[in-house]
Amino acid sequence: MDLHGDEGLDAALLGCAIGPTPDALTSMVKRALDWIDPDGPEPDPTKKRELHLTPDADGGGGSIHGRLDAVGFEKVTTALTAHQQAGRIAGDDRSHAQQMGDALVQLADNALAAATTPMLRTNHAHIAATISAEDLLDHQTVTGAARLGSGQTVPNTVVQQIACDSIITRVLFGPDGMPLNIGRAQRLVPAHIRRAAEARDGGCVFAGCPAPTWWCDAHHVLEWLADHGDTSVENTALLCERHHTKVHHGYAVEWDPVQGRWRTHREDGTEIITGYPPR
Repeated sequence: MDLHGDEGLDAALLGCAIGPTPDALTSMVKRALDWIDPDGPEPDPTKKRELHLTPDADGGGGSIHGRLDAVGFEKVTTALTAHQQAGRIAGDDRSHAQQMGDALVQLADNALAAATTPMLRTNHAHIAATISAEDLLDHQTVTGAARLGSGQTVPNTVVQQIACDSIITRVLFGPDGMPLNIGRAQRLVPAHIRRAAEARDGGCVFAGCPAPTWWCDAHHVLEWLADHGDTSVENTALLCERHHTKVHHGYAVEWDPVQGRWRTHREDGTEIITGYPPR
């Protein structure tokens, strides 16, 4: 190529193409590329991406670890930080790691609730749990009572929380373990009740929480399963995923008909007044 002076590479390739051995052009182009960039093309950065989800042996959850390229890391960080910042309230004593863990679950919860996940065998992705009716209705904790779609076995209390805002299908089995009858799927909180609760509450009712309605589950204040609570507007409270979990583990929300608002109580019965205007 040096023989062609200022014409350089263009003249060399043209000379090969119109010369006596035009079939050599492909090889010459490759040699020219190797000469220009001896290191070759940049490696695909997405090949660095990997994510490992490892369930705990006892069904108590699982661990996540992995690696992302620069662009992927920035996208995931931005999405999670948005949910982490939106989910902060006054007096929040969670560590940053705990906030980001909650943000990841809320991000997944929103995607599942909005049915924006890909269709799998004609169905949107959804959490599935199998449990006996006796264990589902039991007031006591029954270890390993339910099986989730991922294969994990969990206590009945986990499914009781999931069942607050879900579709339940009754399956009757015979003595040989074969299904005899499959009842009609029943959604616990129908659309018109949820819309009424959204209009009344405007978002998560937990004291001080700014989470919007589309982050929220429809929670039965008087439990539909254990306490035979009605599926009604009066017995329905909107709670974001994190605070729904809190309420199923000792906290409580109750409607104050005098002031026309929800009140939130800690496990010891004291009221959380964060976010309420002074009387």
